Amino acid sequence: MPEGKIIKALAGFYYVLSGDETIQCRGRGVFRKNKVTPLVGDEVVFQAESNTEGYILEVKDRKNELIRPPIANVDQAILVFSAVEPGFSTSLLDRFLVLVEFNHIKPIICITKIDLTNEEEYEEIQQYASDYRKAGYDVLLTSSETEEGVKDLMPYLEGEISVFAGQSGVGKSSLLNVLRPDLELKTNDISSHLGRGKHTTRHVELIEVGKGLVADTPGFSSLEFTDIELEDLNYCFPEIQEKSEECKFRGCLHMAEPKCAVKDASENGEIPSYRYEHYKNFLQEIKDRKPRY
Repeated sequence: MPEGKIIKALAGFYYVLSGDETIQCRGRGVFRKNKVTPLVGDEVVFQAESNTEGYILEVKDRKNELIRPPIANVDQAILVFSAVEPGFSTSLLDRFLVLVEFNHIKPIICITKIDLTNEEEYEEIQQYASDYRKAGYDVLLTSSETEEGVKDLMPYLEGEISVFAGQSGVGKSSLLNVLRPDLELKTNDISSHLGRGKHTTRHVELIEVGKGLVADTPGFSSLEFTDIELEDLNYCFPEIQEKSEECKFRGCLHMAEPKCAVKDASENGEIPSYRYEHYKNFLQEIKDRKPRY
C-alpha cells in the first residue's frame, strides 16, 4: 500500500503528499469508530484509484500532536509575537513556550514589527530578546515591512516541519508572504476597536518554504494546561530546570521550599523575575485545575 503525509485537511478531505503527487483522500469510517481523527502532518497508509479518489487506511504513530492548531509530527514551532500592535506579552509567550516544550517541539521566538517601535520600545524588546537567549532560546527580530531579519528564518526551516503560531494580528501570514511571495496569503490590519487581528487563516496546510514544510495556522483560541502536571512544569522552563539541580530538596516546586536555588536565582537576577512569576502563576493554575473524570 502507498504511504504519504497529509499536507492539508479541508471540508472532510485529506490531501496526501506521496512522492511528487498529491492525492485527495477521505478517512475510512474506522477512524470515527476508534476516535482517531487524521491530522495535517500525519504519516498515513492509503489506497487510491486516482488523484481525487483515495481513502486513508491507517494513521501511523505520532511523535507529537497539537490540538489548537490541529497538527501532528511537528519538529519546531516558530512563535511569532509582535513588538507592538498588539503589544509584546511575556506572559503569553511563556504560555506558548510551556505548551511547545511540553510537546517536545523546539521553539524559535520571532518578534515582528520592530520597524514600528520607538527607541524606548526597541530597547525593551532587545532586553527581552537577551533574556530569552540566555535561557537557551533562539530569538529573531524581524519586520515584514522592511524585510529586516526575515531571511534569517530560512536556515531554521530547512528539512523541518515547522508550525507558525501566535496570537492573531502579529503578522504570521505577512512573514510567510515575504519568505514565499507567490503565496499571497491574506492578511488583516489590527482592529482598532478590539486591539487584535481577525483570523486570516481558515485551515491548516503544510506548504513548501525553501527546503522545509511550514504550517500557517488559524491561531490559538485557547492555551490551557490541560495535560501538564505540577512536576512537568519545571522542565518547560529551561533556566529553571537547570538551576533546580542546585535545590536542597529533590522534587522542589520552587514555591515555599527552603534553600531553593531557583528562588535565589530570581532574587539575584540570574533568572528574570517575570519568568519566575509566570512559572508560579502557571503552577497555581495547574493546582487549581478541576480534576478530570
